[in-house]
Amino acid sequence: MQKDKIIGQRINVVGVSGSGKTTTAKHIAERLQIPHFELDALHWGPNWSEPPIDKFRKIVSDSLMASSWVVDGNYGKVRDIVWPQADTIVWLDYSLSTILWQLIKRTIRRVVSRKLLWSGNRESLTTALFSKDSIFLWALTTYKRRKIEYPHRFARKENAHLHIVQLKNNRQTKRFMAQINIIDNNK
Repeated sequence: MQKDKIIGQRINVVGVSGSGKTTTAKHIAERLQIPHFELDALHWGPNWSEPPIDKFRKIVSDSLMASSWVVDGNYGKVRDIVWPQADTIVWLDYSLSTILWQLIKRTIRRVVSRKLLWSGNRESLTTALFSKDSIFLWALTTYKRRKIEYPHRFARKENAHLHIVQLKNNRQTKRFMAQINIIDNNK
């Protein structure tokens, strides 16, 4: 799936919940010294409320007006805004066991530290594990779908302009990040 190692200036990092999208996107943005936007931060309101779709689309559209950016997230309701403007998709296509392990560590860390997330929200162990909104349930139900869906989406004519970087494990991601340093230093 990896077409090449080119990294552009308008990058969307995608993957299943727990794959490390935000962490990877932050690192890319830091290395390239360009803005980073987290779709979850633009989406979630107080008490995990969702904005009206037109408001969310406007917020995303306004955020992407910069000449360069890194955005992380998979929101289908704004993909038609993000992908036509992007030049690179970084797909964190990790194994389900890796994703679940990372998700367990992240969730425990957030719950124990009571980390403040978007709009004052916090994760709870009860919601993360035992609710219909469980992040683990979401990861399990979207994992197979993303593996099937993304290659088909990438192959569409309207996405031919995108450079696709498919990273299958943390080791590949680290190598990719090291290459960004090399590319950046050669400018």
